[in-house]
Amino acid sequence: MATQASIITRNIDSIAAPTGNIYESISVISRRARQISSSLKEELNSKLAEFASTVDNLEEIFENREQIEISRFYERMAKPSSTAIDEFLEDKLMFRRAEEEAK
Repeated sequence: MATQASIITRNIDSIAAPTGNIYESISVISRRARQISSSLKEELNSKLAEFASTVDNLEEIFENREQIEISRFYERMAKPSSTAIDEFLEDKLMFRRAEEEAK
């Protein structure tokens, strides 16, 4: 299943099924979404760092089309939360409970 960039309705029962608890499922999904978000942010910052200049010129800001295209590409990508939900529903995420580790 490809990740949709638009808003779609989700079935709460299918989200709660893997853990048996909707709140636990949301916790797992949110942690994964934060991981995805931070990796995308690092990737974007490393690509945009190539365009960093020490001189602030208004002409350079408006003429840098490559930087604008890179930014637009990342803006059109699916949101990290949508990607995390899709991964969770497709059983691509591995998670475990803290109580199970203590035993």
